[in-house]
Amino acid sequence: MQRLTPQQVQAFYAGKLEDGFGPYWVKKFHIVLHAALENAVRWNLVARNVCDLVTPPVPQQNDIQPLTSEQVRRLLEAARGGKLEAFITVAVNTGMRRGELLGLHWQDIDFEVGCLYVRRSVSRVGTFGIKELEPKTQRSKRKIELSPFVTETLKRHREQQRLMCEKVGDRWREQGIVFCNRYGGYIEVSNLHVAFKRLLKSAGLPDIRFHDLRHSVASILLSMEVHPKVVQELLGHSHIGITIAIYSHLFPSMQKKAVSQLDELFNRNVKE
Repeated sequence: MQRLTPQQVQAFYAGKLEDGFGPYWVKKFHIVLHAALENAVRWNLVARNVCDLVTPPVPQQNDIQPLTSEQVRRLLEAARGGKLEAFITVAVNTGMRRGELLGLHWQDIDFEVGCLYVRRSVSRVGTFGIKELEPKTQRSKRKIELSPFVTETLKRHREQQRLMCEKVGDRWREQGIVFCNRYGGYIEVSNLHVAFKRLLKSAGLPDIRFHDLRHSVASILLSMEVHPKVVQELLGHSHIGITIAIYSHLFPSMQKKAVSQLDELFNRNVKE
């Protein structure tokens, strides 16, 4: 540790980026390494924390591009009968993250009660391949109520999956994955990306990220005056402050409506 230099740490970050790790993950490495070296400084094992002298990559901040309720209807219509129908239907009715959807197993769905449980996430981790991970935060492990429309769509999807299993025969590897590839395994994110972009184009919709479907769900619910606490619990944000911060652009219009309602209430009382 005493021989570790800032140049070595910077080279480590650069190497991870070359290996295929995104800036988000490399920033996570930086946070862990910085914390470990900070403890070493406190215990007098090293004289300084070299992580203070390096520049970790900055994850790109993307503008939120939520769809309107009418645009979501168009997306669902374009997906109807296709391979992504159930995937898109669950996404726009739950606000689940892409990795949470890909990590969903049939055992996570209770058809009798009409709910599902988010217990894991799936992501491609550098050169290590597709891995099951813990959900993003403790709050991300959550129960989500399902409408009859969504449960019926999932039941049809399960039957289609059964037929697909029979079609591929011995090449099928049963893992209980709800949204799987043609052989029962996890879907490659790159393949999903291509299919989603093609679906957007066929629906005549803007070229948004898949994550913007999550923002669309939140924006639509908040515009319907659903309480932010409910939206927080649905999305699995660790704190309601995160929900409010992300969607703060919606609150000025809501405040205007609230003031208008107060004006109507008190003006009516004065007139009476």
